[in-house]
Amino acid sequence: QVQLVESGGGLVQAGGSLRLSCAASGRTLSTYDMGWFRQGPGKEREFVARISQSGGTTYDPDSVKGRFTISRDNAKNTVYLQMNSLKPEDTAIHYCAARSDVRRSYLYWGQGTQVTVSS
Repeated sequence: QVQLVESGGGLVQAGGSLRLSCAASGRTLSTYDMGWFRQGPGKEREFVARISQSGGTTYDPDSVKGRFTISRDNAKNTVYLQMNSLKPEDTAIHYCAARSDVRRSYLYWGQGTQVTVSS
């Protein structure tokens, strides 16, 4: 079992940047396919980005195209989400998640970190 803890959220003005971190404990993060999701006020949780065990990445093209970058540092057992050109609609609780295989659902979730973007 792996435990995930997100950090790095906060309040930022539109156009600003934040870098979210997801630190793992309990298991080596390199064996997991990792994802970032978010849930805005009154909205359902939505997929943001994914990084595979080998470093391949996938993004939701409509919401974060060209603005967000997911990366991982296996030596630090941490996954990152660099968010640039933030917009008020990016306001949400951001969660990281882990799964052992791309064919499975994400099984492990962090508690989330709040990102608020002011206009």
